[in-house]
Amino acid sequence: MSTIPGFWAVIPAGGAGTRLWPLSRENFPKFLLDLTGDGRSLLQATIDRLQPLSDGRMLVVTGAAHRAKVLAQLPDFEPADVIGEPARRESMAAIGLAAALVERRDPDAIIGSFAADQLIDDDEAFQRTVREAVRVAATGKLVTIGIEPTGASTAYGYIRCGEPIPGTAAHDVQQFVEKPTAEVAAEYLATGGYRWNAGMFVVRASLLLDLLERWHPELARGLRQIAARPETLEEVFPTLEKVAIDIAVAEPAADAGLVAVVPGSFGWDDIGDFASLAAVTPHKDNAPVLLGKAEAVHSLDATGLVFAAKDGGKTYAVVGIENVVVVDTGDALLITTIERAQDVKKMVDQLKGGGLNHLL
Repeated sequence: MSTIPGFWAVIPAGGAGTRLWPLSRENFPKFLLDLTGDGRSLLQATIDRLQPLSDGRMLVVTGAAHRAKVLAQLPDFEPADVIGEPARRESMAAIGLAAALVERRDPDAIIGSFAADQLIDDDEAFQRTVREAVRVAATGKLVTIGIEPTGASTAYGYIRCGEPIPGTAAHDVQQFVEKPTAEVAAEYLATGGYRWNAGMFVVRASLLLDLLERWHPELARGLRQIAARPETLEEVFPTLEKVAIDIAVAEPAADAGLVAVVPGSFGWDDIGDFASLAAVTPHKDNAPVLLGKAEAVHSLDATGLVFAAKDGGKTYAVVGIENVVVVDTGDALLITTIERAQDVKKMVDQLKGGGLNHLL
């Protein structure tokens, strides 16, 4: 598969992944983890699927505290292509900074932003979709990739599709919709006119910054200032506005008729909690998903997910429990259920309030 001329891949690698605690930690978040057991972290798998399209034209934007770990996982990367944010400023600042840096190198470049912590199960279908998104973006559109829903999920935002764009696989975007209730999500699914919002954007770098300047001029100017003078990163970046790319650009651009959506039919999951991790990991019927030191786990009439500490000497026995979640990392043990997987974040907040930051 040939590369796409003038295409740059941008990989935001952020977020603490608190719903996957104690696997995901502040100092080693989920994008650095091998959650599928194939020997590659989520970040490395993201790079692997983008490499055939970009031929090494990639920028990773991560927290300054994680930059050394990212470089350790990506030994072929130039250090200058892994940007360490000195402060958390949300997705617009991260993606916008990468766009500004690319704009300086190649004013006509098209960027594609793809989060480092998502799971995709058909790389070829993903790459075909990105190619089509780049083709549409070259016409002057901000393009998002909308995932075909597999259920009435309340965990994701939705994209309301408008009229088809002639000569392409894309549609105009009528609206970006926040995470709905279960009843509303079912209504969306029934219409067939909605897609999940996976936060994937493809756009000419200069256009993204011009749109940002239209609605958030100080943020756009700050990002372009850092790109022109990288030595100002530590000084300027922490002062930038904290706003998500959806709110800053995607939503107002959709209202102005400037956004297109290309449908993505590949399997996708953001692995936001242990329920989603269990759902995408192969396992035997009437048995839990086994991760970590799988040979240490024995089950009887049980389902769910069990992560056994790799360095521990324990034997795990799970009997007659449905949808259990057991995660043992040696220094912490989580016991919950698939149904309460989203509430792990609340436990992390409770531990933080109790001063147990060393476990987080």
